[in-house]
Amino acid sequence: MTSSKASSAAPLDRTTSTRVSATHQTATPWFSLHQPLSRVRFVGLAIAVFLTLIAFWWAASESGLLPEIFLPSPGAVVERLILLASNGTLATDIGVSLWRISLAFLISTTMAIVLGVLAGRYDFWRAITEPLVDFIRYMPVVAFVPLTILWTGTDEFQKLLVIWIGTFFQQVLMIMDAVKRVPEDFIGLGRTLGLSNRRILLRVVLPSALPDIWDATRICLGWAWTWLVLAELVASNSGMGYRIVVSQRYFQTDTIIGYILLLGLLGLITDQLMRGVGRFLFRYQKEAH
Repeated sequence: MTSSKASSAAPLDRTTSTRVSATHQTATPWFSLHQPLSRVRFVGLAIAVFLTLIAFWWAASESGLLPEIFLPSPGAVVERLILLASNGTLATDIGVSLWRISLAFLISTTMAIVLGVLAGRYDFWRAITEPLVDFIRYMPVVAFVPLTILWTGTDEFQKLLVIWIGTFFQQVLMIMDAVKRVPEDFIGLGRTLGLSNRRILLRVVLPSALPDIWDATRICLGWAWTWLVLAELVASNSGMGYRIVVSQRYFQTDTIIGYILLLGLLGLITDQLMRGVGRFLFRYQKEAH
């Protein structure tokens, strides 16, 4: 009799637990540990944050607490950007900056993938790479700017070199760590199939590490935007960073704020593009889970 009562109570307990869990998730849909936000709610929250910041900005500028030279209104910034766009200045600056970051980041990524993959699987390459890269990556990129000017002058190569210095050494280590995380069982399977070291590296290790390599590259692209502005702030006569310096000389705060916002927007767009491409290329990971 006791056993029968216990067995009949067990389903009731499970049902009650399920109802309590469902009630808790329904009551707290925004802060549940196990229930992700819907896409609509996620986007809505993100937009609300930006709108709130713009509202604070507009209120601070319109209240007169700060002079317009320090904080122009959002409308003044938009008007200035429209003026720069109408005379072609904005398009020219964005085009130059995009060309510089694209070329420098492509070179950095290509070199980092080759060296990072080798250092991640071969102790010889790791011994000659990791200590040196670890040492250099702690050196501030700003300190290299005067040296790059002395070494190469102030032409385009100097700008590319600054961006490369700021991204390459971080990128190598992140890619190397991604390659290290490939399970040894995968390599053992390749050896069982009779693959050579080169084929194991190209057909087993690299495809397995590619999703993490892509994520590391996406993160490093954000740093590249920072070093692009640094490269253009010093000894440059074109680009978005150069326009910020010129605007500072003439107290054109609206242009400075507008270009800073544009840099953030361009960085966000490139990040989301890489995120979307990564989800498409590596969609098999989501399907596997």
